[in-house]
Amino acid sequence: MTILKTLERLVVVSNRGPVVIKDTAAGTSASRSVSGLVSAVEPIIENTGGTWIAWCGRKSPKPGESGTWPVPRNNPRYVVREVTLSPQEYRDYYLGFANGCLWPLAHSFVDRCVIDFAQWETYQEVNRRFAALTAREWREGDVVWIHDFHLALVPEMLRRARPQARIAFFWHIPFPSYDIFSILPWARQILRGLLNCDSLAFHSAVYVDNFLHCASRLLGVKTPNDNRLIHWEGREISVRALPIGIDADRFRALAADPRVQQRAAAIRRAVGTRFLVLGVDRLDYTKGILERLQAIEIFLEKFPECRHHFTFLQVAVPSRTEWKDYRELRRAVEETVGRINGRFGEQWRVPVRYQFRSLNPEYLVAHYLAANVALVTPLRDGLNLVAKEFVASRIDNAGVLVLSPFAGAAEQLTEAVKANPYHPHHMAEQLRFALAMTPEEQSRRMKLLRQNVEEYDLSHWWQSVLDSLAETRPRRVQPLSWSRSAPSLG
Repeated sequence: MTILKTLERLVVVSNRGPVVIKDTAAGTSASRSVSGLVSAVEPIIENTGGTWIAWCGRKSPKPGESGTWPVPRNNPRYVVREVTLSPQEYRDYYLGFANGCLWPLAHSFVDRCVIDFAQWETYQEVNRRFAALTAREWREGDVVWIHDFHLALVPEMLRRARPQARIAFFWHIPFPSYDIFSILPWARQILRGLLNCDSLAFHSAVYVDNFLHCASRLLGVKTPNDNRLIHWEGREISVRALPIGIDADRFRALAADPRVQQRAAAIRRAVGTRFLVLGVDRLDYTKGILERLQAIEIFLEKFPECRHHFTFLQVAVPSRTEWKDYRELRRAVEETVGRINGRFGEQWRVPVRYQFRSLNPEYLVAHYLAANVALVTPLRDGLNLVAKEFVASRIDNAGVLVLSPFAGAAEQLTEAVKANPYHPHHMAEQLRFALAMTPEEQSRRMKLLRQNVEEYDLSHWWQSVLDSLAETRPRRVQPLSWSRSAPSLG
């Protein structure tokens, strides 16, 4: 069966959506959302049409479901159905269980993981609300595509209400090893939720192996030798590594735009040094920004001959600014930048420049073009789209990507220079190696990296999801009534 021929439309389900909706004195307004998930998924639903079910940032004393928002408003390609949260749900479901428990656990930061039963109950309730709206929106021929750890219980809830639905799920962050995931008291419930999909995808083979090991140890799931199609409770589930692609054509077009190239040249002039090293990250403890700055400091100590020819620019995109931990991280980063510049700055020149802001796509690509080296060194990352965006933008086949082996993208981008973010001396040495690389070697590596990013682009990713759905056969399940008395997955 070819899904493309039977797909009438797409139903996307995610925590955050493509628009941010706000209530103001002048009325309700909607603005475009900026996120990696939206950048990856929106071109697909614009092509297929359908409905995007999401929380769009509003908190309401009486949470539930709101209206329909056409996107774009003047020439709609799809519609958004909003799920609203109460302030307590936002705190316990989003900030609490999702980002205070599952996020650090998946990234192997066990010491940051907070396990709270009340937050787990709220997580279940919000997942029920998403599943109920999805069940009502679904119609024959739809593919339901659920995204990420916020909504891991939705597939099982939806499966009971709509047994014939074709359900795909993409887990965007790392999936941890058994010894870490089994810490979670509700690990089996999370696994059962995910196993009610027809297609379950992760960024890397390592995450697939971790998931299958957890499912085997905690639920007794039998996995075949090829680890592609598993059997559970009479159903077949495709479990595959499908690393997300980017819209490579868009980045290539931006990089070829004379206005973007002029901006890149202006950035180079403003920096005023031979070498520009670039870091672009959300301000999050998983991104390794403090560790990267430590490596920069060691680099400046160890290679004094480079000091007058070197600038490091760190763009830190605001993230979860209401959290105390993130405010403290920002303060630590800014204090570290100040200390390094105090040690190594001379007259008006400083070796580290820091921006706490977001960049629009044109300005971002201009930075990619201006840089000699992109330093992408997270402590742990599901994939990392910055690495792929940098590569896609380098139509000049110049520049060097220095990449952490703990980013999911490292499995694909094998020609990148690898640097261990937990070993700052190694990072400093690898940075020196990257800066000394000949133009011929840069070109050889970058051509291979670009070929990979362009071949495994956004279209390939979506087609792979459809192919994985075609591998499975659905099973009938008794529908479940959607009431507050419905059985809890806990």
